[in-house]
Amino acid sequence: MNGYIVAFISAVIISFIMTPPARKLAIKVGALDVPKDPRKIHSKPMPYFGGLAIYISIMACMFVYMPRNATNLHIMAGATLIVLTGIVDDMYDMPAKIKMLMQVIAAMVAIKGGVQIHFITNPLSETGMSYLLTWLSYPVTLFWLVGITNTINLIDGLDGLASGVASIAATTLLFTAANMGHDFIVMQCAIIAGASLGFLPFNFNPAKIFMGDTGALLLGYMLAVTSVSGMVKSVAAVALAVPIFALGLPIFDTTFAIIRRYLNNKPIMQADKDHLHHKLMKSGLNQRQTVLIMYFISMMLGIVSIAIADTEPFVGIIVATIVVVAVFYFAKIGGLFTRKEQ
Repeated sequence: MNGYIVAFISAVIISFIMTPPARKLAIKVGALDVPKDPRKIHSKPMPYFGGLAIYISIMACMFVYMPRNATNLHIMAGATLIVLTGIVDDMYDMPAKIKMLMQVIAAMVAIKGGVQIHFITNPLSETGMSYLLTWLSYPVTLFWLVGITNTINLIDGLDGLASGVASIAATTLLFTAANMGHDFIVMQCAIIAGASLGFLPFNFNPAKIFMGDTGALLLGYMLAVTSVSGMVKSVAAVALAVPIFALGLPIFDTTFAIIRRYLNNKPIMQADKDHLHHKLMKSGLNQRQTVLIMYFISMMLGIVSIAIADTEPFVGIIVATIVVVAVFYFAKIGGLFTRKEQ
């Protein structure tokens, strides 16, 4: 356990130390988030490149504390592609189709390295019967990696929200992996959580720097590959449910956005101000209060994830079903499926 703690602390320190230089670099090259879009919460230009500090922290710690095998090298290569994509997007607004293509390429690099969902398990089977995906393994894994990569980016709308939620998600996956004895995943999660937390003091309201797409896409990508590794290592019937709830807040919020835009005949990829954090702020809460509530929701879903992983499959299914129904019910009465015209 000491090794994980050392890796976690190292990630925190490196991220914390590298954030101020990243901020200076962003200001020097003009990588600023200028609040021209009415969806923006902040009122003055804010430097990007916080993601660079997170990237340096994760890469350095993976290089030092994790084995330099083919899987890790492919993950690091994919992460580098994601960060380069984010840097270009933060500076020049990369076209959405090109950005998506780069995410697909990064995901394929990870898949080439062995990050792949090979089977699904029948949760109703007493013997834990699993089904080999064969050729379907590639599109299923690709869909998961690209989808989760984008979920963190979609909730990155308030100071400290994305980095805090990413840290909570990584910590949840860490505890789950530790209970299952997956040391490789525990180390990876410790590094992701540490890098996110080291950046948070500079990003929490009032923020001094944003992580930008560079950081949001990177954290999404790292959580995606880590969760897949957990599914690959486990044959438990609830293997898929665990990362879904661990990453519950960004996954549910993204799902609600897709449903909302579909029901309102709006393009799925069109941004709006009707995400959960927007709704909470419209109710009269300030940024800090809203972010803390989002942290609490994320932690509650994380607890559900850990509980599901540590219970009988049938009980886990019942709990997961109840939670999903409750989440959708409260989303409906909270207006997350409706969209007010701007």
